Amino acid sequence: SVLIIFRTNTDVEIWDQNKKRLFEEPKVEYSYKALKSLIRSINFSKIKYPNIKFKTIIVDDNSKDENLNMLKKLLDGNDLDMSIISLNHDKYKDIIKRQKNDQTFSNLASLLQSFELGKEHGEDLIFFVEDDYLHFEPMMEEMIASYERIASQVNKEIFMCPADYPYLYMNNEKTNILIGNKRHWRTVNQTLCTFMTTKSLLDKYWDNFYNTCLDRNDPFEKYLNEIYTKEFCISPLKSLSLHLTNVNSSYGLSPFIDYKKLWEEN
Repeated sequence: SVLIIFRTNTDVEIWDQNKKRLFEEPKVEYSYKALKSLIRSINFSKIKYPNIKFKTIIVDDNSKDENLNMLKKLLDGNDLDMSIISLNHDKYKDIIKRQKNDQTFSNLASLLQSFELGKEHGEDLIFFVEDDYLHFEPMMEEMIASYERIASQVNKEIFMCPADYPYLYMNNEKTNILIGNKRHWRTVNQTLCTFMTTKSLLDKYWDNFYNTCLDRNDPFEKYLNEIYTKEFCISPLKSLSLHLTNVNSSYGLSPFIDYKKLWEEN
């Protein structure tokens, strides 16, 4: 089984920044296209893996009705197991430290609710996904097939990031190159908050996941990155998913990709 937890905020342009994203469209356009590309990728994967159970939970952070209806139409147009739940802000007010703005608090609360849902509903693989990633159609199939191959090869459960982040090439760090299903993968020691892992690793490192959400750490993913000093984390060469951030972001745009083509396909 694969549990996908998709976090949406259809109003905030770029969290914690006053900048425009690539293509400079309203945020809801990114959420819509991200979900559409995810649905396409799941359907593509189901052809190869008809026996795998896919379940998607969308954690929505206070979207306007018109934006939420756009997403619901995507769900109504397919026969996948997908549902939308609303972020429960009140539940986390006494857990998360007071933040400098509501956006930061909401982002931390959304992430914590996502991790809790993974702990509660996950069985085998859990894929945490943010709503500003466009996915190539073979993404899900390649992630699953490469997980099977590489986890067997290293004889342990692993973490997988679907995006090839250019910031990971800025430092002169050694990496291992592994053979996946239809591409190479590299070991990495950092991710953002879009990644796949297993229920047992989520349980094993629950304190790291939980502590990630209690305050805005520097870097934000500090406690997640600590896990990768002990466990394998890999990302694809070349990218399976594209992070639609600001063009000048330090997290950058994955190299050697036709962004406009993928944007228009979705």
